[in-house]
Amino acid sequence: MAPNRTTVWPGRPHPLGATWDGSGVNFALFSAHATKVELCLFDREGRREIERITLPEYTDEVWHGYLPEAYPGMLYGYRVNGPYEPGAGHRFNPNKLLIDPYAKTLKGQLHWSDAHFGYRPGSGREDLSFDRRDNARGMPKCAVVDDAYTWGDDQPPRVPWGETITYETHVRGMTMRHPGVPEHLRGTFAGLGHPAVINHLVKLGVTAVQLMPIHAFVQDRHLLAKGLSNYWGYNSIGFFAPEPRYLAGGAIGEFKTMVKRFHNAGIEVILDVVYNHTAEGNHLGPTLSFKGIDNATYYRLVPEDARHYIDDTGTGNTINMSHARVLQMVTDSLRYWVEEMHVDGFRFDLAATLGREQHGFDPHASFFGAIRQDRVLGGVKLIAEPWDVGPGGYQVGNFPPGWFELNDRFRDVIRQYWKSDEAMLPELAARLTGSADLFQRRGCRAWTSVNKITSHDGFTLHDVVSYNDKHNEANGENNQDGHNANYSWNHGVEGPTDDPAIAALRTQQKRNMLATLLFSHGTPMILGGDEFGRTQGGNNNAYCQDNEISWFDWGGIDDDGRALTDFARRLVAFRKAHPVLRRTRFLHGMEKSENGVKDITWIHPSGREMTQEQWHDRLARVIGVMLNGQAGDYHTSEGLPADDDVLLILMNAYQDSVPFILPKVPGGMGWRRLIDTGEPEHVADSGNPVGMGEPFDLPSRSLVLFSLFEAPPA
Repeated sequence: MAPNRTTVWPGRPHPLGATWDGSGVNFALFSAHATKVELCLFDREGRREIERITLPEYTDEVWHGYLPEAYPGMLYGYRVNGPYEPGAGHRFNPNKLLIDPYAKTLKGQLHWSDAHFGYRPGSGREDLSFDRRDNARGMPKCAVVDDAYTWGDDQPPRVPWGETITYETHVRGMTMRHPGVPEHLRGTFAGLGHPAVINHLVKLGVTAVQLMPIHAFVQDRHLLAKGLSNYWGYNSIGFFAPEPRYLAGGAIGEFKTMVKRFHNAGIEVILDVVYNHTAEGNHLGPTLSFKGIDNATYYRLVPEDARHYIDDTGTGNTINMSHARVLQMVTDSLRYWVEEMHVDGFRFDLAATLGREQHGFDPHASFFGAIRQDRVLGGVKLIAEPWDVGPGGYQVGNFPPGWFELNDRFRDVIRQYWKSDEAMLPELAARLTGSADLFQRRGCRAWTSVNKITSHDGFTLHDVVSYNDKHNEANGENNQDGHNANYSWNHGVEGPTDDPAIAALRTQQKRNMLATLLFSHGTPMILGGDEFGRTQGGNNNAYCQDNEISWFDWGGIDDDGRALTDFARRLVAFRKAHPVLRRTRFLHGMEKSENGVKDITWIHPSGREMTQEQWHDRLARVIGVMLNGQAGDYHTSEGLPADDDVLLILMNAYQDSVPFILPKVPGGMGWRRLIDTGEPEHVADSGNPVGMGEPFDLPSRSLVLFSLFEAPPA
């Protein structure tokens, strides 16, 4: 039943959005500079506008009205009147149907046409002209929702940071070719929450999935024209609505069910969120939502020329987080995903932008303060991508307490070391121990560093060891896009090879890097598919490849892929079993156990502690690190002692094997070899330890982990 226009009431200015109270809907839209706001209602298919209602009240810069007899599922949008003065920052155009920033569901996709632009393209005056064409036919429509959902006994896993292992993946990419997922569920939240997918993650042992953007986003017009699409989804247009394509049946309850299933398996859900920009682009971009609602408020504009946008994101615009209402929208969105959708944390794309004030990046910015004091958001996992493309945009190590940061230095250094670059040992040591040089500040813990060797924006692990150069030709940009500094190595042949020696070495290098990632202090992040050797054919910027280039090839996993998965499982299990590999405090060799052994000791192949001269040997590519699980006062999250074994990790990035004298430790009888990347199926034999002070032939390009075999107590 359509609402009766004659009974529109003033309603309430808060909360913003469309709120159903069981008998009607309260609509509220913020716009500080509008002169009139019209609510447009549509038929059930979203094709025909059936009613247009002027919101009757304007309170505290919020336009609002209450429609009795409105209902969940009703489709709507807004038309906002006001000045069209681009030079003053105003781009109101009532001919454009606009998406409610607080819409919780969108129906349909954007169908491109020139009508979506507030100006007339090709007019000669560009955006200074005014376009009168109606764009409603090609716009997605907002839908009123009923948030009711039976969560039952769902509880967030609340995995302590020190025990967290994240797995970055994509809703479509992980499920589109999965034989265990029903075909009609592939590419959706329901598919990702299918037992066939969850069981793989449970067996692998990860504690959190980190989902690439799932907020409603726009397909770029120029990509569609080339037969491509925006696969990654870093082009948000709705911060409360899940991407419609990821809903098999169109109901937001599908997302909630997926989260509930992950929680039942003990796995947290972390969302990659994009609050730094929107899909509306620069001054020549379309008018889809924020630009037409209140452009001068939602975006950072050039002070000397408000026609243009400050572009700290490389996308054409930057959200104005300094404005209280914009800040409110973002924090409301975050709270919604925690309280209503039960997610466990967020990874913030280009997070340096969120901390920008008028004077530049500020760790005390309004956004950080709002998050820190929030009763809901202050208790969830917050991961920053600590950079953007604006002035002073690289801010690794400069985020405030409570934040965890992606560490691109870890990625680069580990790759450089294993491809045998010179002079890597000093920085390698820093990265293996939580990057204290970057993050030791104001009580930060070692887990602040989110360690990664690969992520969606770059080579997969298989491609890191298979390609010297990027191969992005399929993107249609003449291979000019994507990173050039990949620190990758093809080991003699570019791309696929039938040479068994090269294939074997590549596989060993994958094991080396996975072991380094999981044996380092900090929070490890595994790129989805790396555990079985997923390839993108050398494409290191597959943002527009919603196809077999990006989708996980589950059916193509061969014996090597299954063996690599088994090895990855062993590494994860070993990390979980040994708290000395995930100490909360940075290790500096200051604490000792009762026998006088330091918490961390760096070992030279001679079996002695490294000297300053040896640290600065540019040609050195072999090192050992001894971690003493008996040193220091550590406890588990349950308050139990977190004592551990003495572990010795030896790393050799040299092309030849190297004799390594195993160090002597008071009370020890020898060293048991537990994990060897050169012999991945090796099982420790407690009866045959290698004697202390004896040489061990450390194979070329390998990592070997030992535990101290101690004499039984008298």
